[in-house]
Amino acid sequence: MISIGEMSLRTNVKVPTIRYYEQMGLISAPERSSGNQRRYSESELQRLSFIKHARDLGLTIDAIRELLELSERPNEPCAFADEIATLHLHSVQSKIKQLRKLEKELKRIVSGCRGETVESCYVIQALANHKLCAGEH
Repeated sequence: MISIGEMSLRTNVKVPTIRYYEQMGLISAPERSSGNQRRYSESELQRLSFIKHARDLGLTIDAIRELLELSERPNEPCAFADEIATLHLHSVQSKIKQLRKLEKELKRIVSGCRGETVESCYVIQALANHKLCAGEH
């Protein structure tokens, strides 16, 4: 059995986050020692590692919950897991596209600044007047 501190060290997930995942039902409430310490199984450690990796990839708690439920039915087709990952990929790609627009506009605004004082600063002027932007962002 593994303590919550050991779970934290082995997965790089903070103790309060482990407790949060417990409250959310993503990991089972652990057994308790005679001293009332949480004691997790190796399978809960693996489950927490799965959750951590999924969170690192930006998946939502709901998506993770669905994937965990799927992982408990290993003989079912994986189409739904693929669908979850594909939807997330499209979301990430959309965010990247939006961030590229923001990057382009910020570069343009920064490069347009020739003022020596705040009064003549193009950055301040562009932020104050959306009409000075090159396009929607």
